Amino acid sequence: MIEIKGQELTEALSIAPTKLNMKIISLSLATAVQLLAMSRILAAQETWQPAAGPLKTRWSKDVAPAKAHPEYPRPQMVRKDWLNLNGLWDYSITARDAAQPESFPGKILVPFPVESALSGVMKTVTEKDRIWYRRSFQTPKKWSGQRVLLHFGAVDFEATVWVNGRPVGQHRGGYDTFSFDVTDALQKSGANALVVAVWDPTDAGPYARGKQVRKPDQGIFYTACSGIWQTVWLEPVPAAHLESVKITPDIDRGMVTIGVKARSGPGQTSVRVAVYDGRKKVTEGEVSSSVAQDEGTVAPQISLAIPAAKLWSPDSPFLYDLRITLAKDGQRTDEVRSYFGMRKVALGKDEQGITKIFLNNKPFFMVGPLDQGFWPDGIYTAPTDAALRYDIEVTKKLGFNLARKHVKVEPERWYYWADRLGLLVWQDMPSGDRFIGGRDPDIQRTPESAQQFEAELKALIATHFNHPSIVMWVVFNEGWGQYDTPRLAQWVKQFDPTRLVNNASGWADRGVGDVHDMHRYPGPGSPPPEPNRAAVLGEFGGLGFKVDGHTWAGKTWGYRGMDSVPKLTRQYVKLLQGVYELKKSPGLSASIRKPPTSSMKATVCSRTTARY
Repeated sequence: MIEIKGQELTEALSIAPTKLNMKIISLSLATAVQLLAMSRILAAQETWQPAAGPLKTRWSKDVAPAKAHPEYPRPQMVRKDWLNLNGLWDYSITARDAAQPESFPGKILVPFPVESALSGVMKTVTEKDRIWYRRSFQTPKKWSGQRVLLHFGAVDFEATVWVNGRPVGQHRGGYDTFSFDVTDALQKSGANALVVAVWDPTDAGPYARGKQVRKPDQGIFYTACSGIWQTVWLEPVPAAHLESVKITPDIDRGMVTIGVKARSGPGQTSVRVAVYDGRKKVTEGEVSSSVAQDEGTVAPQISLAIPAAKLWSPDSPFLYDLRITLAKDGQRTDEVRSYFGMRKVALGKDEQGITKIFLNNKPFFMVGPLDQGFWPDGIYTAPTDAALRYDIEVTKKLGFNLARKHVKVEPERWYYWADRLGLLVWQDMPSGDRFIGGRDPDIQRTPESAQQFEAELKALIATHFNHPSIVMWVVFNEGWGQYDTPRLAQWVKQFDPTRLVNNASGWADRGVGDVHDMHRYPGPGSPPPEPNRAAVLGEFGGLGFKVDGHTWAGKTWGYRGMDSVPKLTRQYVKLLQGVYELKKSPGLSASIRKPPTSSMKATVCSRTTARY
């Protein structure tokens, strides 16, 4: 194709430059430039290879620039039109205070973090560095007249974004999604230049980082994740459009309440909601709001009865589908698809009068692994969506009904699979700042550190509110950055009264929240149930066993080493038997097993022998 266009261009240049010839020349030049750019992209894709990391998963072979997490990234608010920006980007690493570089000599596969093998880079960056990303994109012609939003699933930690040299926004926080309206920065035609600069201090600063450290050379802390690590994508929306959806089920009343936040100019705005059981429409309703000022925001909500509601549980993870339509002055402008589960989690008294965790108004014993969410080839980013699904499928096959997502937040699609397949989730807020011992008082954070932590905590809860799989928020873990615990536990409960709150998983319990959470290694153990709090075993086990060919480093680590599979099995059976005895007395409500640990630099974690 390039040769043919080149011939056309030569012929056009050999004729007198009439208007028609000049048009041909212009078209041929444009085509040649586009084809040259395409050929360079294809050539880069053909030569791209992951870095030579110490350990791969079975999905490493499925990763390629043309199919880097191609799935729609936001399953709970789906629109038809979107453009995935994952793939090969140009990158450069400079000093933190350096200006934007003139050249970007390397290629990186987004959305994998710089430290990962699947990024193709696998380099260490520090608090003294800044990562620069660059790529071009063109918006489809059919998007003309609409607003264009640029979405980032997550970038660790501080991201500054330019489009065509124009700053469009900055975001701080390594775990939450963010978006910018880039419409006014776009070219009227042709390619647009997107540049993203990222600074990530990891454990050199007080910010939320979970188990990331700059020097992962021992124990239970792992490789850092810097830069873009979730999907980047573009989405067109009309001027009057839906911004967010909040879904609150109420199984006691057989109702669901849908609240929306919409961007709308002056006039009459209406929202229609339809609930489906497969293709069958269950119910629908409409609510209207009047907007008086330009670029106003409306937040209507509507409650709908769900007759003979099918309840969501790990044994029967039934999901209703939603269609939400926005109309402005009687004309439909926007529509999104979503889903929800009719599910309730609360405390209650069992037949012996012991405070227990109840699911759908019945005592429900929760048991699951401490899921830390690191991948040896992608670090924070799973190699594929199939890998995310497999992780949850295997968790259930191993007999668990729960995963504690430990000091990490996953991409939305992980929670989608938990919702779809039926896995309960305790969601930790990633930790940061200084540690304290079990007998120490809460730390005093700086105002800046506290403000950033609370902004990220609020974003975590708000953006994950609709997932029926999530049943508990864990504010702190083992005194990691723990401060002002009673106030924050109470605030979380007020912000989301539909879920349980764990004030501190581990040794720094402050007597607040819905559960008293003990850690005991190897265990098991149980705190006594209280009149207003259930007893849970937030961590136990931690037996270490090396599986050749399945470890990141030569050394392995665990609270207690095992020298054979039979011995490992016997010990875990013994531990689990103890757990179920504690369920009977004193009345344990849940247990979280720390899986066999087999890595010192990146956890090869949650199900060591099952994942690879």
